Amino acid sequence: MSKLYVVGIGPGNNENMTLRAQNALRESDVIVGYTVYVDLVREQYPEKEYLTTPMRHETERVALALSQAANGKTVSIVCSGDAGVYGMSGVAYEMSSDYPDVEIETIPGISAVLSGAAILGAPLMHDFAVISLSDLLTPWEKIEKRLQFAAQADFVICLYNPSSRKRGDYLEKACDLILRYASPDTVCGIARNIGREGETTEILSLGELRKTQVDMFSTVFIGNSQTKTIGGKMVTPRGYKYE
Repeated sequence: MSKLYVVGIGPGNNENMTLRAQNALRESDVIVGYTVYVDLVREQYPEKEYLTTPMRHETERVALALSQAANGKTVSIVCSGDAGVYGMSGVAYEMSSDYPDVEIETIPGISAVLSGAAILGAPLMHDFAVISLSDLLTPWEKIEKRLQFAAQADFVICLYNPSSRKRGDYLEKACDLILRYASPDTVCGIARNIGREGETTEILSLGELRKTQVDMFSTVFIGNSQTKTIGGKMVTPRGYKYE
């Protein structure tokens, strides 16, 4: 049976890629992906055949990978972070019925919610919610409800896709919703270009976050009522007792 690996490559640098991901890419004849993500692995595996598609061509990208696998090649389709967190594994399984001879294997990776949390400190020590602000596939009204209920429940909230050229005010709108239930002094963090050139972090309040510019390479963390700053790091206590 032909093989398609759906590979989460983590933040993009080799040291944050799992051994399983590296082995899958090494075994593959063809590596398929969004141009930006393919460029993150091209230097490490220069001998491979590469096929790329632009942003918003997800189904075309998966169909390309499946058809290459159906033709007898071992193929990897790469995703930033984890393949099953806003990645391509779900689409691959949805489209797999048209390619019955292709075996799909998902290779997990380090999602931005985890790699971003690591460079910010320890913001996810208690319950948290991950919400994408992109309304390309999810109506904004549904995103609003998810933000509202997560804030009302005092979850730490991690925001993916917090802004773009067409959604320049979405982070501000999200903060306004959360501010109905959270203090403007709530500790927040921004992780930019995680694991890549230009990686930076910023700790700020929810009130300050509301007017802060971010982009699609930023991951935003909004603390809960217990989150604090310790030594310049964002920390959400779990509640352990110690002397």
